[in-house]
Amino acid sequence: MRRFTGTELIVATHNRGKLEEIADLLSPYGVSLTSNADHELPEPEETEETFVGNARIKARAAVAATGLPALADDSGISVEALDGAPGVHTADWAETPDGRDFEMAMTRVWRELEALDAPEPRRAAFRCTLVLAWPDGHDEMFEGVLPGRIVWPMRGTQGHGFDPIFQPEGHDVTLGEMDRWEKNRISHRGRAFEQLIAGCFA
Repeated sequence: MRRFTGTELIVATHNRGKLEEIADLLSPYGVSLTSNADHELPEPEETEETFVGNARIKARAAVAATGLPALADDSGISVEALDGAPGVHTADWAETPDGRDFEMAMTRVWRELEALDAPEPRRAAFRCTLVLAWPDGHDEMFEGVLPGRIVWPMRGTQGHGFDPIFQPEGHDVTLGEMDRWEKNRISHRGRAFEQLIAGCFA
């Protein structure tokens, strides 16, 4: 496992909220963070069929463009009875000509499960894969997984994406019913970052 000893790191995202969240997590380690948006970098095309493959594409594109180390993530929900779908296509299931519609995407998941007469519990997992890449071509990968089940109807207005139909294992509420702090404490992204920090920063 390679330790991160630099002082500058690019977070391969255009999402300002995600940058701020990661900056907060890494604040004890004296690292200055910027994002793709700060460097006016385009979003690379995500052509892989795995989370780690797409995270690696994003990280390496940022490294190639700037010569700085970069951190990227790819995440989504995988439903067991749907052979892991939507998986890396999680955001694609919500795409419409007018932007993303996750209510539509959640309804599609439920309808496909109903069409299959999938047995209960309808198991699923949120997955987040982080790739930390260096200019010399080395990278480290970390995965956080939050297991749970798909429930219906949608419950809760917190969170985003598929949160209102996902009930984490060991809980009786959906992610959509949890406040942000409780969700962050157990989330797939939080679990991946725990590993990243322990492996490369702490």
